[in-house]
Amino acid sequence: MSIDFKGRVAIVTGAGGGLGRQHALALAARGAKVVVNDLGGARDGSGGSVSAAAAVVAEIVAAGGEAIANGASVTDWEAVQAMVKQAMDVWGRVDILVNNAGILRDKSFAKMDLADFRLVMDVHLMGAVHCCKAVWPHMTDQKYGRILMTTSSSGLYGNFGQSNYGAAKMALVGLMQTLSIEGAKHGILVNSLAPTAATRMTEDLMPQAVLDALKPEAVVPAMLVLVSEQAPTRTILCAGAGSVESAHISLTQGAWIGLDAQAPERLAQQLGQVVNREGDMVPQSGSAQGTHEVGRAMQHLSNR
Repeated sequence: MSIDFKGRVAIVTGAGGGLGRQHALALAARGAKVVVNDLGGARDGSGGSVSAAAAVVAEIVAAGGEAIANGASVTDWEAVQAMVKQAMDVWGRVDILVNNAGILRDKSFAKMDLADFRLVMDVHLMGAVHCCKAVWPHMTDQKYGRILMTTSSSGLYGNFGQSNYGAAKMALVGLMQTLSIEGAKHGILVNSLAPTAATRMTEDLMPQAVLDALKPEAVVPAMLVLVSEQAPTRTILCAGAGSVESAHISLTQGAWIGLDAQAPERLAQQLGQVVNREGDMVPQSGSAQGTHEVGRAMQHLSNR
């Protein structure tokens, strides 16, 4: 099975360097026409220049591909709409959106300024919301779309000093869950990628030997699969250093503890059973939790 993107149009945000650049180059190498979006700011989001995006476009064109540069900030709804219009005006469609743009403002929660918390949420979460909202009607009309959220192990599992980043990254998983449900009937598949890669975002967070092993290129295969014609949906892939894993938000079988005054004490006694992961499940929607709980209650009452 060959994965190619001939005739497809992709938008990759934050594609002026690091992982986003690798994503854009890989998509273009396999035939996609690519909007290379990058604000050109520093790692903390300050500043801005379209030169980084233009350099990646030049690489793609030199290799025989098609690409255009865009310097919109994903936090600017009007600029994001203009970016999508640019793609539509030039190529007439948008098939793939890779939400990769992000910034870091790391600090322990006790020391973190709320403005830094809000800004990280704005770039990662609302940036992805803006981009998804802008491409959604076009993908709906053409009955085809592939959207990728860039989540993180910091969101899935936590990381010291990254409460803002982790909260934003986990929120993207929640966005994926619902958009995948709403997009299914329109042929829009939505997935998430949790990369471990050595980029400007991580250069002073890890030893050099580790950074050398974590080339951004190693994450690209997972991205290509998650935005391909054969892609799954509602899938979280973790990738780094040549390995790929999947992450799941699961629901345990749990226990029925009742509704009476002693329910808290019963829960305390049965907490081990509640958190036991044997036989856990991955619900297909939020309503599955309620269905499971009501079903257990009805079963308990019928056995009385």
